[in-house]
Amino acid sequence: MASAAVIEMKGLSKEYGSGSSKTVALDNLNLNVNRGEIFGYLGPNGAGKTTTIRMLLDLIRPSAGSATIFGMDIRNDSVEIHRRIGFLPGELSLWDGRTGNQIITYVASIRGDTKGIVKHADELAERLDLDTTKRVRDLSSGNKRKLGLVIAMMHSPELLILDEPTGGLDPLVQQTFHEMMGEYRAKGRTVFLSSHVLSEVQAICDRVGILRDGELKAVESVEKITNVEFNWVDVTFRDAIPEGLPQQLDSMPSITDVSTNGTRVRMRMIGDFDPLLRAISGGYVEMLQVEEPSLEEIFLAFYSGDEEKRQ
Repeated sequence: MASAAVIEMKGLSKEYGSGSSKTVALDNLNLNVNRGEIFGYLGPNGAGKTTTIRMLLDLIRPSAGSATIFGMDIRNDSVEIHRRIGFLPGELSLWDGRTGNQIITYVASIRGDTKGIVKHADELAERLDLDTTKRVRDLSSGNKRKLGLVIAMMHSPELLILDEPTGGLDPLVQQTFHEMMGEYRAKGRTVFLSSHVLSEVQAICDRVGILRDGELKAVESVEKITNVEFNWVDVTFRDAIPEGLPQQLDSMPSITDVSTNGTRVRMRMIGDFDPLLRAISGGYVEMLQVEEPSLEEIFLAFYSGDEEKRQ
């Protein structure tokens, strides 16, 4: 029976330097990405996400371990693998003096089906609100990202590998991208994307892998990894923080990490807001802001074993 995994990594490792100056960028990664899923590859900058992607594409070679895509070895079969995938790098370099149309036509000619691919590229560009008649040097960073997405997707690849795909895109275009990824998955295709944007991961991913300091710490469903019900809350008073309020907040079981700065109180909170609203009612509240936790904070809360910080 054929494997359901499109990507399989076994003991994949990457080291730079030697001896006392050796740096481990990726340490013994074992991970499968299944056909028809959107897999989020998460972690802070420097965790090893881009290193993993570059090894999968045979842009750099692993120090140890192996990986396959479509059952083919990433080194021995890299040319055939590249025919069947689309890739958007985190740092996109294009020809500054060329228009989007010129680049699309050139890449399509390499793919071998200029007419069909260019037609699809035009459709993608229209959905992303991208003007492909402009030269790359005249495009904003967000529009360059759109062009990169068009190039990655225009040949309808079986697998998309995307490194921080929505960086620089405005919220409306991000929503369009999410819709496109859902359509992609519905066709049985696969997406492997790195991201640090919680809302994006929640919107489109089926499973996520958490990478930290080159080590894979967990692989979970999105529902499980994001079921950490705390928020950062900032309360700004018009005149002054009511006397004794920080100490009162510190004593409440649903609130931790209370700090003050001028007339502002910041805290981490779980559960209902009513106890907090009662506590701050003695002052003139000028502003109350609620901020969702970062992916790194969710990871720390979820895997620290501190039940007071998660539900």
